[in-house]
Amino acid sequence: MKAVLRLIACLVVAGAALELFFVARIAAMAVVDPQSTAFQRSEAFQIAIHQGSGGGWRQQWVPYSQINDTLKRAVIASEDAGFVDHNGVEWEAIERARQRNAKAEELAAKRAARALARGKPVRPVQLRGGSTITQQLAKNLLLSSERTLLRKGQELVLATLLEVLLDKRRILEIYLNNVEWGEGVFGAEAASQHYFRKPASRLSTSEAARLAVMLPSPRFFERRLGSPYLSGRASTVMARMPAAELP
Repeated sequence: MKAVLRLIACLVVAGAALELFFVARIAAMAVVDPQSTAFQRSEAFQIAIHQGSGGGWRQQWVPYSQINDTLKRAVIASEDAGFVDHNGVEWEAIERARQRNAKAEELAAKRAARALARGKPVRPVQLRGGSTITQQLAKNLLLSSERTLLRKGQELVLATLLEVLLDKRRILEIYLNNVEWGEGVFGAEAASQHYFRKPASRLSTSEAARLAVMLPSPRFFERRLGSPYLSGRASTVMARMPAAELP
């Protein structure tokens, strides 16, 4: 019994130490630009494995003021319309995503049964998240990409810490400088140069909208830049952009 209690005590202490590390790391981001994220390091490792020592990521940090407001509005309109108002987590959005995913899984199970009966391949179910920009940043900065309840719970805690320790403008600045926009392409400046051969400060409204639409699946859209869906969704985002409030 004593051994079990000691093990539990060690786990509690380790958990508390990890949370204190996260608090200190986030607090430092108020004045220090993060050099990399957990997601970037993981992706760089995978790229290096497949491409050799020349693999890595393309990224150039630019201040908030040097990112065109059109891109900020496009990203907010596409990813998180309530960004300036919520406290890091939108529980209603999470619940809506859960309900959509439950229906998607039910439909996918029926389609899989029909496909198997006909000897056809089964398509994987496409699940949608209800994460805010703050939650996405928390996950990319400090966590793994695994889909578990423990990781999701930690994401919610870190999103709350980000909102407490940083202001909205800083959160958006860090997000736009670190989010993935293609294989090895991270941040607004790298994406703007990669896709449009211009700095992020000079993006047009349509270009900003197209970049914003890519964010949920950047590697998928990187190979399908001329897809009708991307163009149609970008038009929808452009229509929403005037209502997107900036921090």
